[in-house]
Parts: sequence; C-alpha cells; structure tokens
Amino acid sequence: MQAVTIHEHGGRDKLVFETVADPDVGPGEIRLRVRACALNHLDIWVRKGLPHLRLSYPHILGSDIAGEVESVGPGVKGVEVGQRALLSPGVSCGTCRECLAGRDNLCRSYGILGETRVGGYAELITVPAANLLPYPDTLDFPQAAAIPLTFQTAWQMLVDKARVGPTDTVLVLAAGSGVGSAAVQIARLFGATVIATASSAAKLARAGELGAQHLVNHAERSEDWVARVREITGGRGVDVVFEHVGAATWDKSIKLCARGGRIVTCGATTGWDARTDLRHVFFRQLTILGSTMGSKSVLFDVIQQVQKGRLRPVVDRVLPLSDAAEAHRVLEEREAFGKVVLVV
Repeated sequence: MQAVTIHEHGGRDKLVFETVADPDVGPGEIRLRVRACALNHLDIWVRKGLPHLRLSYPHILGSDIAGEVESVGPGVKGVEVGQRALLSPGVSCGTCRECLAGRDNLCRSYGILGETRVGGYAELITVPAANLLPYPDTLDFPQAAAIPLTFQTAWQMLVDKARVGPTDTVLVLAAGSGVGSAAVQIARLFGATVIATASSAAKLARAGELGAQHLVNHAERSEDWVARVREITGGRGVDVVFEHVGAATWDKSIKLCARGGRIVTCGATTGWDARTDLRHVFFRQLTILGSTMGSKSVLFDVIQQVQKGRLRPVVDRVLPLSDAAEAHRVLEEREAFGKVVLVV
C-alpha cells in the first residue's frame, strides 16, 4: 500500500510518501480502507519527537480516520465488508478496571492511533474491532474524519470535567484550532455564553458563525485582549477557561477566572513550563482540571449530536495524501480554521 511515513524525528522533510507492506488482520481486528485522515497537532509533536516516545520505523502518523471496512478478522461479529466506518482514535486493553468502568482513556496501556501505534496516513489500517464507531451518514469522508479526536477531547473537557451549563461564561482560547472550534459548539450546545479568541478577523468571524457571542482578537496589537475579556464580563471574569495553548496564555487564564472558576487544559502548544501564581489559585478558590482525550462512549454522544445537526465538524481544506508535508505546514503556521484533512 501507499503511505506517508517517518523514519526519524525532525522537520516536514522527514515525511516520506512511499510503498509499504499491507497490515495483517488478526483475531478481533478489522482492516479499514482509509478514505480520509484529519490532522492534529499531535501529528506534528510525534513527527518532531516527544519525551519517552519510542517508535518502530517506518512509523505512520494520523489519528482521525474515516473509510470502509476492507476485511474482518476471526471472531469479529456484526461488521460487514464494505460498510462505512469512523474510528475511535484511542486504543486500550478493554479488560482492566478502568476500561470496564468506561474510563478507557485512563487505561495503563492506553495509546492513540498515529502516536503509539500505526496511524491513518495510508491506504489501509488495522485496528481492534472495538474501535469502530457508527458512521454519521449525513457526512462525506473528510467531514467524518474531522470529528473524533477534537470533539472527544473538547467534550470531556467541557461536559465531563468542567460541567458547563447555561449560567456559565466560557473563554475558548484559539477558537480557530480544531479543538477550539469544537469547544465553541459544545459550550453553546449546553447553553453557555462563549467568548472566543483568535488571531485574525476572518477566524473570529468563523467562530461567530459557530455560536460564539463575544469575539476577541488576541493577536491585534491595538487590542489588549485580557482587558477586553474583563470588560465583556464586567470585571468579574469567566467561569471556565478552555485552555490548550500553554505557557503563552497560562498566567492570563488564571487571572481571567472568576472566583470559584475552573480552568480545564488538554495541551501546551506554546510550551509546558508555565508559571502558576498559587495565590490566585487558593485565594480565589480556582479549580484546575487536566484532561486527555475522552472515553470511547463520548463519541457516541458526539455523533448523535452531529446527526441531529447540533454539532458540525469544521473542515478548512482537503489535500491529497501525497501533500502531507504541505498539510503540516498549514497546521504549524496556523493558517487553518478547523481541520486540515488528507484524502487517500
């Protein structure tokens, strides 16, 4: 099969379009013919290298995958060759206490497609049958591929962790990202007031179309975005900060929280070594919540809301698999609003 691989960590030049062996199909597994694979910042981090990450080369990136079942392994029931399928990007053991409690993303062997195991920048991928999700039949393959990782992450952050509701004001940082555009929609779905930040007027306009009521340009020199958020909230601050930027915004996120506010964080795109003034945390009784991915069950809720038209994946552009390096450039240079998707 054709695939985009990496043989070592590094820049975009390390992405190689080549022919590799087709993956085998074992008991309890299915092999999917990949039609679309959406990018995430995780792809860039894995390509560049992460601490303690040990890969078998050639490695294939890509966590968000939609396609058609190409073959079925022994012991798999209820799955037909040719059926459309969307994949849950998280892989767990399925038998431990956390998995059986529905908290599979806390499994000690938890991994993510494209990170700890082979991903979707390829014509074929083999996964456990448990990773098959219902296909949202109102969507094409690129749109479907734009759902899993970002919506799963944002749902756990806002719904399961922060418990967002109609009385909350939610600050969504970098709303033009895949996870940010999902967060705006989910917060609005649960009735919250949304303040969205982005780096351009065009991205802010798109965030407004998704439901954000207040729009703040965090890159415009003429606008002190922190002061603008305080102005919008009448000096009170926000109830929830949707944080995934990291060091560049962390201290501001803490200071923008109202008394008793919650900060929920899933990433550190601008760096992990953020400074925390503990006086703000204990005196104003803030809650800091860490979040990674979400359980597989979350995606059933997400897909149901997509089918009802209440949530929608946001696709910025679609490129052929052979243009994976260009797709990485677009993501790294923050040109996209929403998801960049490779089609196979």
